[in-house]
Amino acid sequence: MVLGTLLFAASLTPSLVPREPWIQGVLGGFCLAAGYGLGVLLRRLWRAMGLPALPERVRRVALLLTLALCLIAAALALWWAAGWQNRLRARMEMTPIDSAGPLSILALALLTFAVLLALARLFGWIRRWFSARLGRYLSRPAAALVGIVVTATLFWNIGNGVLADRAMRAADRIYSGLDALIEDDVAQPSNRLKTGGPGSLVDWQQLGRQGRRMIAAGPDATRIAEMTGLPAQEPLRVYVGLNSADTPQARAELALQELLRIGAFERSNLVIATPTGTGWVDPESQSALEYVLQGDVATVSVQYSYLLSWLALLADPQYGVDTARAVFAAVYGHWRSLPPDARPRLYLQGLSLGALNGDQSHDLYQVIGAPYQGALWSGPPFSTPTWRAVTAARQPGSPAWLPRFGDDSVVRFTAQDNRLDEAAQPWGPFRIVFLQYASDAVTFFDPRALWRRPAWMQAPLGPDVSPDMTWIPVVTFLQLAFDLMLATEPPKGYGHVYAFDHYADAWASLTSPSGWTPERLAALKQRVAQAARAGQ
Repeated sequence: MVLGTLLFAASLTPSLVPREPWIQGVLGGFCLAAGYGLGVLLRRLWRAMGLPALPERVRRVALLLTLALCLIAAALALWWAAGWQNRLRARMEMTPIDSAGPLSILALALLTFAVLLALARLFGWIRRWFSARLGRYLSRPAAALVGIVVTATLFWNIGNGVLADRAMRAADRIYSGLDALIEDDVAQPSNRLKTGGPGSLVDWQQLGRQGRRMIAAGPDATRIAEMTGLPAQEPLRVYVGLNSADTPQARAELALQELLRIGAFERSNLVIATPTGTGWVDPESQSALEYVLQGDVATVSVQYSYLLSWLALLADPQYGVDTARAVFAAVYGHWRSLPPDARPRLYLQGLSLGALNGDQSHDLYQVIGAPYQGALWSGPPFSTPTWRAVTAARQPGSPAWLPRFGDDSVVRFTAQDNRLDEAAQPWGPFRIVFLQYASDAVTFFDPRALWRRPAWMQAPLGPDVSPDMTWIPVVTFLQLAFDLMLATEPPKGYGHVYAFDHYADAWASLTSPSGWTPERLAALKQRVAQAARAGQ
């Protein structure tokens, strides 16, 4: 209980995402259980090694004094929790809270702890029952080992084969229903250049909810000209839904034929945008792209799931990669077949799981003979291969949350403050931009935080990370795991919610369009922000 109480108190310190009382209570319960479990393990190790114990009277007094100090520490942490949360909220321009809800936190923490303790004791009872039965036929150590394996297998099968299966089936029903939903405010297009419109090879009903939203939304040529003050074309968007064809290869081929139908390869720029798990393409990125390129761009996306990204990873992580590879192979294959002077500039783009799958959509040997122009990866998950390799090889002295790589001619990182122009060398012909916020747990979750401080937690911290955030073994890992699930809760421009302004900076640097100056780009951001506030 000493270790459990200390870890509960430590769980109240801030991490990357502000926490509501009920979230903090559940997190506190997990930390209390983790500390309790560690204490039980240490006590058993102490006894197993035959180390001496304190006299009973001394032990009892020491225990009471230690528990009293721990309870005081927990009470102080509950008292300070609101201040910790408000300093983090201030970093994210969020309104302060009057109270962190200490009583709610404490009650939920104790309830969560009780449930986890009951499960642990049920595991122990079943293990002992199996071991006792097996002890009739096996030696005591062998019976104990087999008992642990049998019990663990039983719990795993119940959790993974029964509970998880039912949960996934329920999620499938819910999200498939949402995907099929036809919203009243999303009208089928009448323009022949729109996917799902007259002459389209893709049926409007089969686009999926996110696909219909992507096609119906976004600025047209008139809007782009109004906002940029420059001549504009009608941007082209192609989307192929999960139900539009049976296989990733068939959907990729359908996307290519739709691109050809609307003349997408005749534009100056072509973007393969890999969606998130639900099929969502970030409208902030898409509109920023079309404004910066004055509509002279075609974008293609192909859906591979309708589940939330983390559910899609649990259900079938390879399917998203297979779809991304099929789409890239189809589009890149046709693009490469064109004369070099008649090809559009080809870019890749993805947010979150879209960045992970997009990064794995091809390999170096596939494109080395005719490289595409570049990629914009926003909020890349911590397991993204290129992101991991480049971050690990960053320039000495550059922070892990905003690295500098090589001579800055191939890969650059940016965040809320645009750092893309602060480069040692000018851009080369092939470019990769990583847009990431230091408060984004999707990018900065680190399983090794269980036992060591993540590199991004070394000073200086990111501008949107609380100065009160401290690495604490076990606790920080659990905090980041909860942050991972809550990464989209912060306001736009923080956490895993990326903003138009930062996308505009990234696209402008990546594509180097003519006619743009920093002043003109700032004016565009201001006009778009004013229109958003006016609800236009």
